[in-house]
Amino acid sequence: MKLINKKFPRTALIALGSAVLCSLLFVCGVFNYPENKVYDTLIKQTAELSVPSDDIMLILLDQESIDWAQQELGWSWPWPRKAYADIVNFLADGGANSLAFDVMFTEPSVYGDADDEYFAKASAKFAGVIHTVFLSEEYGNTSTFPNDIKSAYFDLSNFSPKLLAKTCPPYPGIFPIKTLRSTAGGMGNIRSTSDADDIIRRTNLFYMVDGKAVPSLGMAQLLVRDGKNETLTFNPKNQTATLMGKTIPVDKNSKPLLRFRGDLDRYIPYNAMQVLSSWYALKNGEEPVLLPEDFANKYVFFGFYAPGLFDLCTTPISSKYPGVGVHITMLDNFLQDDFIYQAPLKYSLMAVAIAAFLGAFSLAFTEHIPFIRKHALVFSLFVVAALTLVLIFVNALIFTKGLWLALITPATALVFSYMLTVLADYAFEGKQKKYLKSAFKQYLSPAVIDQLILHPDRLRLGGERKEISVYFSDLQGFTSISEKMEPEVLTSFLNDYLSAMSDVILKYGGTIDKYEGDAIIAFWNAPTEQKDHAQRALEASMECQRILAKMRPDLATRAKKGVYMRIGLNTGVAVVGNMGSRNRFDYTMLGDSVNLASRLEGQNKQFGTYTMCTKSMKEAAEKTGCHVKFRELAKLEVVGKSEAVTVYQPLLQEEYEELKDILPIFDAGLKLFYKGELQKALEVFEKIKTKDEPAARYCQKCTKLLAGDLSDWQLGVWVADTK
Repeated sequence: MKLINKKFPRTALIALGSAVLCSLLFVCGVFNYPENKVYDTLIKQTAELSVPSDDIMLILLDQESIDWAQQELGWSWPWPRKAYADIVNFLADGGANSLAFDVMFTEPSVYGDADDEYFAKASAKFAGVIHTVFLSEEYGNTSTFPNDIKSAYFDLSNFSPKLLAKTCPPYPGIFPIKTLRSTAGGMGNIRSTSDADDIIRRTNLFYMVDGKAVPSLGMAQLLVRDGKNETLTFNPKNQTATLMGKTIPVDKNSKPLLRFRGDLDRYIPYNAMQVLSSWYALKNGEEPVLLPEDFANKYVFFGFYAPGLFDLCTTPISSKYPGVGVHITMLDNFLQDDFIYQAPLKYSLMAVAIAAFLGAFSLAFTEHIPFIRKHALVFSLFVVAALTLVLIFVNALIFTKGLWLALITPATALVFSYMLTVLADYAFEGKQKKYLKSAFKQYLSPAVIDQLILHPDRLRLGGERKEISVYFSDLQGFTSISEKMEPEVLTSFLNDYLSAMSDVILKYGGTIDKYEGDAIIAFWNAPTEQKDHAQRALEASMECQRILAKMRPDLATRAKKGVYMRIGLNTGVAVVGNMGSRNRFDYTMLGDSVNLASRLEGQNKQFGTYTMCTKSMKEAAEKTGCHVKFRELAKLEVVGKSEAVTVYQPLLQEEYEELKDILPIFDAGLKLFYKGELQKALEVFEKIKTKDEPAARYCQKCTKLLAGDLSDWQLGVWVADTK
């Protein structure tokens, strides 16, 4: 097939320009954030495919252990150092390789010097204990590395002074007390470095302090048993480090990418109670829960896991990931030799160039196939979509093999070069209106097409991120209503209802996304800009409820029951644009803010309300002069969200007049609920429960919470148990 024609030079130039531009942006770090998010997704999706190392074991000091020690041994918190010493004795007796404490022993024991001495003697006998140091990055701290620490370090004779100065500046740190550090088998750094978005994807193999290459907590376990320095070499040509005969892929700062295995529970953790009770049982000639031999030749980590004690960090696996998990992952990746390799720059740039040329020539390719030439634009969209899917599939496939190749940058080059080619055809051939209308009429409304014709810069394949106000509505009990109606009657009923509600939404400038049976989904501030979009959405919702109230007698007669509508509203950032499948496209929206509005529509059932909005919508509407009255309902954690949002009930004027004497009482009960004073809150809500449905629902909630276990309850939060 001959593609060389009058368009070829222009298309080739577009491809080359797109490749160069995207490559420059990639090299300058513009794509770092989205590329990192792809890495996070791939790690999360592939975590279960890898198996944690059998050579690593975990001991956690959890709440169960604290309670047991209080009841059985009379230990209050903090525990005496004897507890940790006995754990050391247990592991030493079983022949464990080493024990790394993810605990800072920076102060003497509150039980006296003898307590510390007991711990120190156990550590000296075992010789496999690793204590933690925190190597600070605060300038001005003049403390130095204590000379009484007898630990193994990395030998960095291969590293250039320039590299060490760049990647491992000689910062001071925080160390264990002298009694413990002088008898420890080694020291490990617990400080992990995160990327610009505060997510830990890499971590340091070592930090330099006073000329000593102090290993991270996980890597220290490799050195402690032999008690000697190990040579760590760096190969700048292929960005790798070598340790104990194994190759570690690292970045320019000698940090490896971690392959997380998922939750720490996959390592089958034991708690401190099991270990200590087993040790004391053995000492008393009784049957233990665990045998010391269970830990033979194992690398053991000890960490705090009780509420308020353990440290959390953000990783691709979770935003609340135990800090010790980073060090476990580092050691695990080394033992199994499966760190993630980041593809060399030249391969990423090659992928960008190939993608840019494929995208640019997609339209030209389809234009030269006779039987689809008439619809070349549509088919070229399919080609670009297929190429994008192939790119995603190949990227995911090679990631499972341990290689991380850029995805967003080549995909951007693919789409960008394609879009530029299409726009160039439009600009040079004077077919703008005809092109846009013929290409997009199948999946965009005429109003949207008109906006694209007037403002073609708004065309974003895949959509654009912007703040919108989202509206979800649904009829209460529609399933039972529809089951009782003949099809013709149901159709007439729905048409009347949907037409009336749609007229209101359009009157206030809303864009109707879709209808799903009786449900209406709409949004404001796209495709046209509306500074008062939150106010428009709220006022439209209030008028919809007013119109429905007027229609209710007639609709109720036809439905043989009362007809009520639930509405969920939210203002937030979402992706809005051209999205869909290969065969059908829609101008629509997606994102967490959209999902939240959908959840709120359903959550009206929990409170006996019919309209609910978020705090973000309330505040945005009030900024533009909205006079809708609001009643704060709850700090609500909806299904699928880990953080609570404050939600409100917008009130019609007549509703507000009816409730204005009740609302202060409700607010007082709500404040008590937020404070966790459930009994007092219940007493307040009891006063108005017959007059106010949300108050009645809070009575039920308080009663249920008071009858249950409150240890896992997040103070003041109403956790939804249904969508």
